[in-house]
Amino acid sequence: MYYRLLVLATTLYLPISQAHQPVMDMAPRWDDGFGFQLWYENYGSSELLNGSQTVSNPKNLERYVQTTWLQGVYTFDRSVRVTFKLPYRDQQRVKEISNTATQQSNSGVGDLVIGVPIKKYLNQGNSTGNLSLTPSIRLPSGSSSGNYPLSDGSWDLGLSLSYSKSTPKFYQLYDVFYWYNTEGDRGMQEGNELGIDINLGYHPYHDNLTNSGVFVMWDITMRDQESPNTATLTHASGGERVHTGPVLVLYKDNIMFRAEYKYPLYEKSNNVSLSRGQEFNIGIGVTF
Repeated sequence: MYYRLLVLATTLYLPISQAHQPVMDMAPRWDDGFGFQLWYENYGSSELLNGSQTVSNPKNLERYVQTTWLQGVYTFDRSVRVTFKLPYRDQQRVKEISNTATQQSNSGVGDLVIGVPIKKYLNQGNSTGNLSLTPSIRLPSGSSSGNYPLSDGSWDLGLSLSYSKSTPKFYQLYDVFYWYNTEGDRGMQEGNELGIDINLGYHPYHDNLTNSGVFVMWDITMRDQESPNTATLTHASGGERVHTGPVLVLYKDNIMFRAEYKYPLYEKSNNVSLSRGQEFNIGIGVTF
């Protein structure tokens, strides 16, 4: 039981980007297992960038996005599974249109992401690890209408390659992924995206009696996205960024809680655009 809890807790903290897979990335590790996770993401700022330099923002342009994800997984066996991630997004921005600052907002269901993680386990003594290859598809379930659409209406393809290893005290994960974004409705096309995630963690406390414990983590998130075309009206913006920050995980039995804060260590926009800003994420997950 302790070994299963170790796996569940060490994997909950993974960043919920569109490369990583719910519920726990590696769990459930048993045949016919399943689980669900609710995950809340919040980011945004009024900092305007031109390349890597902050520039003046006399029109007080800004963008803030809140997303609540419903995510789930089912394992056919421990090495082959299917996952889904469905977002509900609430977004607001002030955008310059015809030299005028214009407020725009939208909310609703976003694009559904379905993945098929295929894993090769590498267990040695008191450690466990795996190599994972995950093809994914993003379906245009979000609305592409309006002046601030939730989706560009395209069918997009993703591929992720990751390696993770955990012991009773330490955890590490390295993930590289790529999203190929096709053209959608009204000629909109978000830029292709390359990402790298590095995650390092320490397990300072576990209580065998109550099957509960604590993990402290550090996350590094790197993204490089091509510029969207001029027809794109979504919140996508091209450029490079590195976000990093601490993660706290609490777990008891098969229920886990995670909170994460990430700070923009480096950002470079392809054009004049708003910074992504600071990120705050919080979630709860359960497996069966």
